Amino acid sequence: MKLWDKGISIDKKIEQFTVGNDREIDLHIAKYDVQASLAHAIMLASIGIISSEELQQLKNGLHLLSEAIENGTFSIESTFEDVHSKIEYELTQSLGEVGKKIHTARSRNDQVLVALHLYYKDNLNEIHQKTKTLFDTLLSLADTHKKALLPGYTHLQVAMPSSFGLWFSAYAELLIDDVYVLKSVSKIVDQNPLGSAAGYGSSFPIDRTITTRELGFATLKYNVVAAQLSRGKSERAIANALGGLCNTMSRFAMDICLYMSQNFGFISFPDALTTGSSIMPHKKNPDVFELIRGKANKIQALHTEMLLITNNLPSGYHRDFQLLKENIINAFEDVKDILDIFNYAIQQIIVQNIDLNDDKYKYLFTVDSINNLVVDGMSFREAYQNIGKQVQDNTYQPDLGKEHSHIGSIHNLCLDDIRNKFPK
Repeated sequence: MKLWDKGISIDKKIEQFTVGNDREIDLHIAKYDVQASLAHAIMLASIGIISSEELQQLKNGLHLLSEAIENGTFSIESTFEDVHSKIEYELTQSLGEVGKKIHTARSRNDQVLVALHLYYKDNLNEIHQKTKTLFDTLLSLADTHKKALLPGYTHLQVAMPSSFGLWFSAYAELLIDDVYVLKSVSKIVDQNPLGSAAGYGSSFPIDRTITTRELGFATLKYNVVAAQLSRGKSERAIANALGGLCNTMSRFAMDICLYMSQNFGFISFPDALTTGSSIMPHKKNPDVFELIRGKANKIQALHTEMLLITNNLPSGYHRDFQLLKENIINAFEDVKDILDIFNYAIQQIIVQNIDLNDDKYKYLFTVDSINNLVVDGMSFREAYQNIGKQVQDNTYQPDLGKEHSHIGSIHNLCLDDIRNKFPK
């Protein structure tokens, strides 16, 4: 069944190419299409297009479809083009002529738009919650290991003293920035596009405020052309937000892979979380974090894909938009999986004792030594040259006892302040 079917046969090769794998992808938005159809039916009854009895029939039919989707028995067979045609078919099969009325005053264009907006809203919220879980885990690890010192690096050269508390809480606070962007994108998609039809509205006296209220949108996309133009724009914003979050996780995963290597040896994980080699029996590979890094980097490329598909399209609907759906939905599912596995694995991290008296860390404390001289009355430039000469002469002796007391430093992590920053 096709919603646009006028009784004219279409070439099977053309049909297969244009439908693609929409049937599989649409299972992710099936429940939202049912929700939107229910809101649309309530609106149609309010303006007298359908009767109260017909509304009740549609409510009952949509409720049964919702249950089937919830328990996993709903499917979209190859005879259907997408979820929208399947749902209308099921309503028509069970309700007869009443089922045929559900598409009145809407188009497949605004039908898929509203279902996607609802899917985006829910999944952005779910990612927000999963990010909060990882954030809490990292702050807990920062507190547990706040006294464990860690060499800090710039240019991958030994630089200044850091700590595991500083390291864990650094990535926790970066997640806050990512959530700020996620919340901004949530505001973008929290606008009801239903009622824009094919992109130019309807001659029916529809009431778009009713569907906005019924679907729980904060507002509506008032201009019907703007509603259609939001397709692609919303996906670009989402891809940018998910990419920012993935950038944080990718960099963190890279740190973990680096710090697990024998040349660093700062951390390890239980054997059950690592994999081996087919020929080297000693190997404990950080495959989970390498895959997190790879998957996160792949998602960071999504914004470019969304941009290139949509950046030169004129106003109105174009079939190119169909290509946005699969990868943006897959990205949502992948980001949720990455957050879950990252949180699960990082809780089992083993922080090693690092001997900062080791000769390779000798110059970690040169800046502290300079600062000590400044406190004693020497100018910074003279103190810098003094310590620099000691380094060159190999006479430098580090002082490991200096504390960093300012806000956000090794000995003043401000974990409660960071915790309170996280958006509610």
